Amino acid sequence: MTHAAFTTTTHGLRRDLPPMRLFEKAKRYGIWNPSEIDFSQDRRDWLTLAPTEQDILLRLTSMFQAGEEAVTLDLLPLVMVIAQEGRLEEEMFLTTFLWEEAKHTDFFRRFLDEVVQHSGDLSRFHTPNYVALFYQALPAAMNALVTDRSPAAQTRASVTYNMIVEGVLAETGYHAYYTVFNQNGMLPGQVKGIGLLKQDESRHIAYGVYLISRLLAQDAGLWAVVEDTMNELLPLALGVIGDTFACYDPAPFGLTLDMFTDFALGQFQKRMERIERARGATLDQVIAATQAIIEQDSA
Repeated sequence: MTHAAFTTTTHGLRRDLPPMRLFEKAKRYGIWNPSEIDFSQDRRDWLTLAPTEQDILLRLTSMFQAGEEAVTLDLLPLVMVIAQEGRLEEEMFLTTFLWEEAKHTDFFRRFLDEVVQHSGDLSRFHTPNYVALFYQALPAAMNALVTDRSPAAQTRASVTYNMIVEGVLAETGYHAYYTVFNQNGMLPGQVKGIGLLKQDESRHIAYGVYLISRLLAQDAGLWAVVEDTMNELLPLALGVIGDTFACYDPAPFGLTLDMFTDFALGQFQKRMERIERARGATLDQVIAATQAIIEQDSA
């Protein structure tokens, strides 16, 4: 494939587009280095935890670790599709998106290496629901873009990646981390890293909302793809949460299943409402609505 022209030397960049605003935020807030986080107190805290407390934190970390590796591996087909469509502003943001997912993979591995000091196989924590979502559904939806660049395939990929994996399950996991660490005043390095990681993920989810909304504004019929994908994958995401709590009686740190199921469903409903507004909207309306959401987010 050859180039007939270049965006930046024909009409320039559209800095009013949400991906460019996200790109600016990524340049400002996304420059952090997992290698600079001090885990020395975290290691001391870890050694004071009871076996069941260590076990649930190791379980959560193993799911985050594999999940961050999965999204790093599986994002490239979407980047390629966006590039092939000539959407330079979106591709520019997606370069930070991929870099940040790789950085998150590095961050969790440092925690395992330096705090937990565990080098063995952690896949025993990956339940059938987790396997169905991260080992199967996510790569299938993303790799389908290699041969199918249709709006329907893009919609399914983004709902799977941004709305379910990031917007429901990952955010619920971060909520679990924060609940445990903040209430107990421990693992300050992990708290700092998760806080920075949450900022990165908020930009990723905002892009997913924009992408799906843009596609819906162009074809409202894609709402059926959104609903079908959400309805298919939400039970898996909730199943991952349920699987975790089924392993403990009672769960360490006073955690309850309802606390996290309610949080996950709340995130799901919020994202569905935002996306649904794009049905019948114009592209300009989608741009304005997404920009408003981005401006409300401090990072």
